[in-house]
Amino acid sequence: MRFDVITLFPELFAPLLTAGITRRAYESGSVEVHLHNPRDFAQGNYRRVDDRPFGGGPGMVMLAEPLEATLAHIRQQRSDQAPVVLFSPIGSPLNHEGVEAWSQSPGAILLCGRYEGIDQRFIDRYVEQQISLGDFVLSGGEIAAMALLDAVARLQPGVLTDAQSHHQDSFNPALDGLLDCPHYTRPEEWSGERVPEVLLSGHHARIEVWRRQQSLAITAASRPDLIEKARSNGLMTAADERYLKTQN
Repeated sequence: MRFDVITLFPELFAPLLTAGITRRAYESGSVEVHLHNPRDFAQGNYRRVDDRPFGGGPGMVMLAEPLEATLAHIRQQRSDQAPVVLFSPIGSPLNHEGVEAWSQSPGAILLCGRYEGIDQRFIDRYVEQQISLGDFVLSGGEIAAMALLDAVARLQPGVLTDAQSHHQDSFNPALDGLLDCPHYTRPEEWSGERVPEVLLSGHHARIEVWRRQQSLAITAASRPDLIEKARSNGLMTAADERYLKTQN
């Protein structure tokens, strides 16, 4: 798959693409990432990419012309009609289902806004989807783009050392969309606190029951909406419901 990123700050992506375990996806080419700076396609001696907003107000607005020229350059390089995705507060929240869908897609053109925003005419003409990371504002779309790229990369075959690792992630369908359970490692006792005995028992069936119950308890306490979603999807067992009743 291929992701083309339109950004005024391509240097911000260097650590993402060269460090950490997900770099395997980028180095192998299973996830291609191409960075494009609209300033390279801007006109005039100063290569301006922004200007003051009509109607007054603070900040600057990204110009449509350099963005359109950048997009045309990308379209010439791609053989598909990849969707243009803008990271924006009005977008749909990114969730695990969305990440899984992107991880199996041909990719997209990711548009990272800056300043007060992007000329709405460009958005209306070219943007096909908008994504939000949550109810807060970032300085630009780069961090949101990196979040999507990282989430997609770790789902690619051969990226994680243990191929089953992501199946235990929070929100994963393998956990019925619930939050993950706590995890422990050596030493068995640290600062006066011991690892739960069940994890040292070697009894795999008991361990799985404990992990499921911990997942249920944490989800019920922190994200009860996920419990209700699992119920509505028929993913809660009778044993799950009995355990939750003991927690009330």
